[in-house]
Amino acid sequence: MNKTSTQNRLHLTQSTLAAALCLALGSTPALAAEPVIMVEDAELTNPSEVVWPPREIQPGMASDGGELLRNIPGISGSRMGGHGIEPIIRGQSHNRLNVILDGAYMYGACPNRMDPATAYATVESYDQVTIIKGSQSVVHGGGGSGGTILFERETERFYEDEKFRGSVSAGFQGNSDTKEASIDLATGTENAFARLIGNYTDADSYEDGDGNKTRTAFESKGGTLILGYTPSEDTRLEVSFEATREDDVLFSGAGMDSVFSDNDTVRIKFKRDAETGPFSAVNAELYSSQIDHLMDNYSLRTLSAAMKMATPTTSDTYGGRMSGDLETAGGSTWTFGLDHQNNNREARRYRGPAGGGDPTTLHAVMWPDVDIAQSGLFAEVKRPLSEKNSLKAGIRYDYVNTSIRDADVIANVGGGVGMRAPNGLFTAYYGDTAKDEDEHNIGGFFTFEHRLNQETALFTTLSRSVRTADATERYLAGDHAMSAMRWAGNPNLDPEKHHQIEFGVNTNKPGWDLSASVYYNNVDDYILRDRAHAQDGILLNDNATIYRNVDATLYGLELDAGIRWSKHWSSRATLAYVHAENDSDNRPIAQTPPLDATINLEYTRSNWYVGAKVSGQAEQKRVEDNMAVDSGLDTGKTSGWAILDLYGSYDMTDNATVKMGINNVFDRTYAHHVNRANADPFNPGPVQVNEPGRSVWVRVNASF
Repeated sequence: MNKTSTQNRLHLTQSTLAAALCLALGSTPALAAEPVIMVEDAELTNPSEVVWPPREIQPGMASDGGELLRNIPGISGSRMGGHGIEPIIRGQSHNRLNVILDGAYMYGACPNRMDPATAYATVESYDQVTIIKGSQSVVHGGGGSGGTILFERETERFYEDEKFRGSVSAGFQGNSDTKEASIDLATGTENAFARLIGNYTDADSYEDGDGNKTRTAFESKGGTLILGYTPSEDTRLEVSFEATREDDVLFSGAGMDSVFSDNDTVRIKFKRDAETGPFSAVNAELYSSQIDHLMDNYSLRTLSAAMKMATPTTSDTYGGRMSGDLETAGGSTWTFGLDHQNNNREARRYRGPAGGGDPTTLHAVMWPDVDIAQSGLFAEVKRPLSEKNSLKAGIRYDYVNTSIRDADVIANVGGGVGMRAPNGLFTAYYGDTAKDEDEHNIGGFFTFEHRLNQETALFTTLSRSVRTADATERYLAGDHAMSAMRWAGNPNLDPEKHHQIEFGVNTNKPGWDLSASVYYNNVDDYILRDRAHAQDGILLNDNATIYRNVDATLYGLELDAGIRWSKHWSSRATLAYVHAENDSDNRPIAQTPPLDATINLEYTRSNWYVGAKVSGQAEQKRVEDNMAVDSGLDTGKTSGWAILDLYGSYDMTDNATVKMGINNVFDRTYAHHVNRANADPFNPGPVQVNEPGRSVWVRVNASF
């Protein structure tokens, strides 16, 4: 196991942030892989950053990046089907998390979030995953109050006489009869390389612990070609082309399934870790990502509704980043840069008679051709203050522009009955129409580290991050004849302002290690998904889904500890808790994970290991499950649960490994509190989308 601690973030006011940078200028892990191995002389870093090689430590076969992330302490995930797990860090999800796939931002194309960005992160195609919890850096874009997730590919430069390298893997998981295969091949010289990555997964629907068939089948395939120019050890230029295809994805937690989600991404990256003018290193990246998505209620299931419904959607993102490092007197390293991203989303819902072909009658303009553009300038500094003290600080300015083009398109559902145009819906609930908006957002952070000794360090972080409302929160326009089925974005939303403080400790003693952090997040203008109950600024009381700004508080703790019992025996335990409160209404914030804990025991030899892990969550009583009085986003109070997983690995040769295990050994029926409500009319028994019952899995990896 590699143990890397993570960085903690605290939010400052704008004046304090500026003062922190002036001070810096003037004064001129954590997560256990399998098996657990103590690192006696590990670098002590902030305990809110986890670096994870996914190919080595994923338990079983993760369907996508979101399911993989659920195995990290402090990260939960909402399940709606077998694919597209929505990650939640410290009670925050959606675009409160910056998700960057090999340098590219992308935003899912489903208004109901069948495809969060992590759905396009095929686990086997990445070399490293970095999770930065909280707001600990300004170089990865604006917002990111909950954290930043970096899926990264790092192709090592070919050395002299090396011509070829590669790896292959294959796996099978019972219950869902999941078949998986991947290949990673590279050829090159010291000056250039070509790398080809391919993957394929086919999964049937699994059964929960009670034997209920859960609609979770999917098929996923993808390919990536990377062409690189490496004229020296410190200079590289890469061009990559990536295509991902998600087909026939079933969802028990939705009234529709995903017929397809197609993503095509192009990236250009330049990096030079050597003097370039005044800079000691420079980086530049460009990317373009296009997603096409179709969901309907009839292609992949027996039609149970009175009408056929289909929603084709697109989400196209392009952008780039440039940055340079500057070394100054006193050992300070400055990073200066700028970035830009533009996301366009369109979605239209069509309906038609049950006995006809594909529906063609426009029912609603869900995303009315929305553009959200963000341009940022940032500066970040790292500076040693003394032998035991150091600081890291950053400040960031973002200019945000939003625009909408189809706000006055009216849908006609036949019989002379027309649904309102988006502007008509916005006016009915908020008394205003959509218009182009501009924002000027300033955020930053300040981290102070004090090393008590060679084995223990303390960290304190203050931060401020500002998040603009996304296309759904601001402009979604799902009109419906039934008010409880309406869904109206709010064009008047103010951006969220998160002010966080965090304290952390990281210690690495002979035979044991521990990292822990506590955090407090005060949020002005938190963007709350709610129901229309004639609240302040909401004109109707009809249970429609709406958005509004409230004040909120989130606080919690995380702990990760490991111990070496003897030469061959070791254990690791983790704990995570978050409390989220809507202060304006004295209500809990929905979809907040409860107390989560794990503990494992492992036995390790030179070329094999075996282990057992118990995972569990406490009951969650703080819920919003009644749309008549609150948001109704929770399915209800959830009971606590615990499951046992067994796993092991054997190195057949220096280059070939077989891993195997049994998940949910006792075939328990359980669901994460944040899982979606079960919406399968043919299996109405489960309240939520349950997790899989007992599953046996095996995976073989070989490199050459």
